[in-house]
Amino acid sequence: MSSRKIKKGEALVTKRIESLIITIRNTKVIVDRDLAKIYGVETRRINEQIKRNPDRFPEDFVFQLTKEEADFWLRSRSHIATLKQGRNIKYLPYAFTEHGAIMAASVLTT
Repeated sequence: MSSRKIKKGEALVTKRIESLIITIRNTKVIVDRDLAKIYGVETRRINEQIKRNPDRFPEDFVFQLTKEEADFWLRSRSHIATLKQGRNIKYLPYAFTEHGAIMAASVLTT
């Protein structure tokens, strides 16, 4: 086991990422928009890779949220982030498990 000291910046990044992890369907996941921000790409780029590489993203790696789950996720993020009446989510977000997030990084770098 390494006794490497964690630098202050690393700890902040780790805490920031941990704050983006949510539990949906009894699974810890990170939503596509948040994962895209971490990887520095547009959300659509990640979603394109899911569609182009379905064999790399089985259901235990990534799943699409239902409208109810997406509404709950948006409301739980912040009281400011609630949907305004008459506005709908255009695309249902994808939720990535830990393995799915790693696979996303893999396909984004190729």
